[in-house]
Amino acid sequence: MFNNLFAAFGENFLGQSVGWYKKTIVAFLVINPFLFAFDPFIAGWALILEFIFTLAMALKCYPLQPGGLLAIEAVILGMTSPETVYQEAKLNFPVIMLLMFMVAGIYFMKDLLLFVFTKILLGVRSKMLLSLLFSLVAAVLSAFLDALTVTAVLISVSVGFYSVYHRFASGGHVDHDHSQDAGVNDHHREDLDTFRAFLRSLTMHGAVGTALGGVCTLVGEPQNLLIAEQAGWDFITFFKEVAPVSMPTLVAGLLTCLALEKLKWFGYGAQLPDPVRSILMEFDQKESAKRTPRDVAALCIQAIAAVILMLGLAFHLAEVGLIGLMIIVLLTAFNGIIDEHRIGHAFEEALPFTSLLVVFFAIVAVIHDQHLFHPITAILLDLDQNLQAPMFFVANGLLSMISDNVFVATVYISEVKASLDAGNITREHFDLLAVAINTGTNLPSVATPNGQAAFLFLLTSALAPLIRLSYGRMVIMALPYTFVLGAVGLVMVIRMSS
Repeated sequence: MFNNLFAAFGENFLGQSVGWYKKTIVAFLVINPFLFAFDPFIAGWALILEFIFTLAMALKCYPLQPGGLLAIEAVILGMTSPETVYQEAKLNFPVIMLLMFMVAGIYFMKDLLLFVFTKILLGVRSKMLLSLLFSLVAAVLSAFLDALTVTAVLISVSVGFYSVYHRFASGGHVDHDHSQDAGVNDHHREDLDTFRAFLRSLTMHGAVGTALGGVCTLVGEPQNLLIAEQAGWDFITFFKEVAPVSMPTLVAGLLTCLALEKLKWFGYGAQLPDPVRSILMEFDQKESAKRTPRDVAALCIQAIAAVILMLGLAFHLAEVGLIGLMIIVLLTAFNGIIDEHRIGHAFEEALPFTSLLVVFFAIVAVIHDQHLFHPITAILLDLDQNLQAPMFFVANGLLSMISDNVFVATVYISEVKASLDAGNITREHFDLLAVAINTGTNLPSVATPNGQAAFLFLLTSALAPLIRLSYGRMVIMALPYTFVLGAVGLVMVIRMSS
């Protein structure tokens, strides 16, 4: 009986994660108490590396569970205290509110975003112009909304259109697993493969666009608001401070988009086949004919709410999370969404990451209590002042490629703020380092799905198997963007430092 119970416990532990991953997490939990007894400083660094491992293996298991177990163990061992964790969460409460309410608010704006991207996709015939518009619109929307929501819209549009043509290509064959090409006519198979490549390039351009826009404003990415809170920047101030880096990289990113489509390198350049366009146009016309006056009114309400949202953020009328809550109230009230369960779906996307963010804060509490980053920060701050910002950019960029950029930014901005409070650096130099940290965590992190939440969301979505977008292919397609954004960002940070 006990053997069966133990076996069942082993099967339940971390769900469907592969066996070696489960054993690794158990090994971490077992070895940490011995390391802590030997040297708390070494144990603290082991904990950080273990936590980064859980972030890097996010495709095997969502980091909340293994990372949360490590955080709980750290509190039990005395590496930090519940009070310190609470203070970290309290200090960053505006970010928690951002994730809870802003992401949920944008959920009720999805119909408008779907409408916009659909019209762009079918209304523009030039692939170069279409790719540029996808990237630019994703960047603008991500600057004011949320990168995950914009990515979700891109996924919804792509899955919808793919399903329409796949159904046609398979002669109306009903197959919920479209990735298997069940029943696809050989005559249409080549067009279907080209259509896959077309959607794959568009979604990657759009995903990179969310990073290009996300770096620009304090609501573009969760870590931006963390940095803004520590620096005391409002929406306009944040935009002005990072503009010397964010604007050149935006231009460089859009030019890279055009170059990739022109040269057809790294898997880009596929065109939308004419037979596929005809089928999609016919489908869109049928859907437009079904649109009722009530549907049109709902789109108008969402457009008005979008304007209110942008004005509220631009003039900093309230905390970002409260503005998001206002958007939820306006959109649900004027669009007749009054059922609790329908409203509840809006929070499903953000709350898992919100929970993970609090786990981040627990690890940050360990870093503070054990003074783990003091040696690294001291080395960086002992460099010549002209080198400090570029080195912070590089350090944050490299860590963000393998870890989560929110975690990396939280650690570094906290350490730099402590140096400012101690009088070790001037306010002007702190602002420069804050810009380096923000851009360092946002730009080079496009290298892998681990660094960008939007990339990870795309990779784990229902769209990825349909368009044959694997982890390796995503890394290859992101490579030119990684090089350009990283290089341009670094050059601009160096220029700001000189």
